Amino acid sequence: MDLVLPVAHAPEAGETVLAEGLHLIPGGKGGNQAVACARQGAHVSLFGRVGDDAYGHTLRAGLDADGIDHRGVQTDTDTTTGVAAITVDATAQNRIVVVPGANGRFVLDAAALDAALQGAQGLVLQFEIPLPQVLAAAQRAGAARCPVLLNPSPLQPLPEALWPLIDTLVVNEVEAAALAGVAVATPQDAAAAAQALRTRGPAQVVVTLGAAGAVAADAAGCRHHPGMKVRAVDTTAAGDTFLGALTVALAQGDPLDAAVRNGIRAAALCVTQPGAQPSIPTRAAVAQSPQPPDWTAL
Repeated sequence: MDLVLPVAHAPEAGETVLAEGLHLIPGGKGGNQAVACARQGAHVSLFGRVGDDAYGHTLRAGLDADGIDHRGVQTDTDTTTGVAAITVDATAQNRIVVVPGANGRFVLDAAALDAALQGAQGLVLQFEIPLPQVLAAAQRAGAARCPVLLNPSPLQPLPEALWPLIDTLVVNEVEAAALAGVAVATPQDAAAAAQALRTRGPAQVVVTLGAAGAVAADAAGCRHHPGMKVRAVDTTAAGDTFLGALTVALAQGDPLDAAVRNGIRAAALCVTQPGAQPSIPTRAAVAQSPQPPDWTAL
């Protein structure tokens, strides 16, 4: 559950600021990404863990509203549902602190995942569940010949055994810099980082650059896809929205560049609305939105 605090500016060390209010909005990276995929028309099964509390019940109701199969979401009676404390400043930038709660105690049900992987076009993974469970899920997807898309956030070092199991890696500039060991300040920097990360195993790497768009890298080289100019209200869930639209496009067989453009269009719509899951656009809304600028080779 996201606890969102709108502020004029984020507090500096030792500073106390006043918030305009406190908003409780369904969120979580796995939940946001599942909703983003579902609103792009995908049939989605979500695996995770919530507490037996009001937040957990609210999150399940939200998943129901988007038609998401949440039988893989476990209920933990010994701890609470995870929460994220989010400040959103006047420039729409957010700062997030996550308390994993029940999600940090998730234990993979291998049989349930195997059943969900049958005929699936992709498994999306991120790091709000324990790393050993991420690795186990990726291994089962590999055995089922199901493509794996990894968003390593919140950032942690990747186990060496995980790298060769990743088909598509999606990282922001901070994550790309940390994992590749190079500074990432420009699209050219992002391209160098992406190519370095491809040598670890992923066939495709996408580095998101916020308002500057994204860089896509594959065997054909690197391309910079510029962002779209919009009036941003709240950037929360923009990355998850991008990932969902990208994932569904790839699952439908679209080329990487077309999938990245789809992600940019969806994320541009997302940031014009407040909150996480409420701001994630539908497939129809994305289809009616403007096209992003043409990409350039790097």
